[in-house]
Amino acid sequence: MRLPNATHESGPWQIREIVPDFTLEDVWALPACGGPDDFGALIELASGGDPAHAESLPTRLLWRLRDRLGAWFDLGRISAPVGAGGDGSELPIPDAAGTSIRERLPDHLRGTASDVHFDSLPFVPLYRTDSEFAAEVSNQTVHGVMHLAWAELSPDRFQAQMAVYVKPRGLFGKGYMALIKPFRHLIVYPALTRQIEREWAATRGGRGSGG
Repeated sequence: MRLPNATHESGPWQIREIVPDFTLEDVWALPACGGPDDFGALIELASGGDPAHAESLPTRLLWRLRDRLGAWFDLGRISAPVGAGGDGSELPIPDAAGTSIRERLPDHLRGTASDVHFDSLPFVPLYRTDSEFAAEVSNQTVHGVMHLAWAELSPDRFQAQMAVYVKPRGLFGKGYMALIKPFRHLIVYPALTRQIEREWAATRGGRGSGG
């Protein structure tokens, strides 16, 4: 379920102070609930995803189409891990100094996500806490951040939320983000949330996937 941006902005998330110059593009409630110690399992699930082999056929086709367009128009492969070349990892953050948000992290967050590794998604982990995880992606169209939050519903009940921050690269990047927006909202994110729901329920023996 998509949430108002204000829901994320009212939370105690440190990411808002780290990327104040980025646009909060989307906020989603994910069908994954659990106790205060279950956030690590969510990070593991998210980092192991591979949209190129998703259960949803439209998602697989869109992901592979983006890679094909990347090859045709020199945009870099969206499915290539950062550092594999052609992915924009050395590009500067638009209208800002530096090439990585890691350079902005306060000392207490540096190195906290060094144990997280993405299997297929082109993200680089930034930091993790007991209730937050952030990772960045950089390519020829956008510099973006995926933020996962473990939002408290009650003292023993938490639900996952995902926020996406972006900084498009010029007019082309803005046009690209506008073009793919309906596909993200109508195909990619709904398919992603359904898959997360199934996998979360499976890892917890059918428990804790609801809201």
